[in-house]
Amino acid sequence: MSMFSKLMGRIFGTKEDDVAKTDEVAPTPAPEPGAAPAAAVPVAITVIDVEANLAEMAKSNSEELDWKRSIVDLMKLVGMDSSYGARKELALELGYSKEDIDSKGSAEMNMWLHKEVMKQLAANGGKVPADLLD
Repeated sequence: MSMFSKLMGRIFGTKEDDVAKTDEVAPTPAPEPGAAPAAAVPVAITVIDVEANLAEMAKSNSEELDWKRSIVDLMKLVGMDSSYGARKELALELGYSKEDIDSKGSAEMNMWLHKEVMKQLAANGGKVPADLLD
């Protein structure tokens, strides 16, 4: 399971096993010979309120975490390793280049990573306030 999938699962409130299953594609069974093709069944889309879920987690956390601006605090809040190595791994997974990590340093990577995580949460069904996206 990717680091982002793990992070998303914790924020969305899904079990890690459920998130892992969504990474897999289930085979579609072939129709019986001579049978009419099956009609498409609409699937309800669940929108997850990212800010509300994280605010709820923050209420029960003993630390005062600035998860709205800090990727370190966001990762701590959801119980993930927030070390430089873990953040670097997540940044590379989400498209930050090794060259940028080496040349720009951790502060710039952290700012990019927080924004990118929020963008990716929004792209995957999360309701993320505009102020957390820019």
